[in-house]
Amino acid sequence: MRSMETPDNAAASTAAEEPTGIAAQDWAGASAEPQYRAAVVDLLGALAYGELAAFERLAEDAKLAPTLADKAELAKMASAEFHHFERLRDRLAAIDAEPTAAMEPFAKALDDFHRQTAPSDWLEGLVKAYVGDSIASDFYREVAVRLDSDTRALVLAVLDDTGHGNFAVEKVRAAIEADPRVGGRLALWARRLMGEALSQAQRVVAERDALSTMLVGGVADGFDLAAVGEMFSRITKAHTKRMAALGLAA
Repeated sequence: MRSMETPDNAAASTAAEEPTGIAAQDWAGASAEPQYRAAVVDLLGALAYGELAAFERLAEDAKLAPTLADKAELAKMASAEFHHFERLRDRLAAIDAEPTAAMEPFAKALDDFHRQTAPSDWLEGLVKAYVGDSIASDFYREVAVRLDSDTRALVLAVLDDTGHGNFAVEKVRAAIEADPRVGGRLALWARRLMGEALSQAQRVVAERDALSTMLVGGVADGFDLAAVGEMFSRITKAHTKRMAALGLAA
């Protein structure tokens, strides 16, 4: 797991504090609260489907790769995403939650997002994976701070870097250097992705009572409304850093 701050984890790099409340407990203790358990099942279900969708998307993106080396690199990343999915699926089963049932409530929103943001070429696919996945990862890292120690460790482990970030930055910057006009098109594309990703995330949370209650302070030392605003501000700032890393205007 990465320990240094990068554009991929900047949103969650807040001052280290001693865990309190649920965050100071392990799963055995924290799961005694039914509403917390339901929220964790929702969270792991959403993350599991996200990893499965990422695997599918990277496998599809590999078909657009301009070289065999690029195709092989994306295939390796897709494999890493599938292993993340397997860990989440196995954890859901271990806590007596049916994995498919846990993922099902989030499938439509994520499928809609991917359908509405289908890339038209190789570069758009790279930007989508880097920007879209990173926004989701920032959100889950923010939430992980409030989770029990066992669930927190799992969430952070499956959010570990697959190497896609550095790969995307290298390829996109090279393309812009070769043809500066590409930068304007990709900047517009990245802004659209940011808006769509935040919209879908808010919709998903609003539709799941246990998850939304956890986030706004009803259970598990969740965020109050001011903290929610601060969280999205950090996510937006991290997005701006990633855009700069890609050589794009935010």
